[in-house]
Amino acid sequence: MNPLNRFADPFYCMTRLIVGLMFASHGGQLVLGMFGGMPGSDNMMMQVGGWIQLIGGFLIAFGLFTRLAAFICSGEMAVAYFMIHVANAPTPMAKFFPISSAGPQVSNKGELAIFYCWFFLFVVFYGAGRWSIDAMIRKGPATKP
Repeated sequence: MNPLNRFADPFYCMTRLIVGLMFASHGGQLVLGMFGGMPGSDNMMMQVGGWIQLIGGFLIAFGLFTRLAAFICSGEMAVAYFMIHVANAPTPMAKFFPISSAGPQVSNKGELAIFYCWFFLFVVFYGAGRWSIDAMIRKGPATKP
């Protein structure tokens, strides 16, 4: 057994927490104007997406209804990538390249949407992990010996 395996559960918990809170902060920017964002967009899809990011990010971060929240958030990021990033790519070549560092004419700047989509899809299959509210609920109340 690899000695690093003993750190797998706490590391997964920290990763889920950090990525979930980052995702929630993007939602906070869209709907609440937090962190320098602009609240109250007139675009209904942006509002719905912002609330999915805010609520879903917190649910994933703390491990509550994790698989369902991750499934919804992954789908939202797939929609965001294809409806926003690919659709608004400046050139036909940019529709195929998500990496921003490739230059403005050859990228659609969708790498973060792709990252979130695939990370949340991983969470759908992996689950909340041992250190989560979902795990505490599954255990049930502690019984006295």
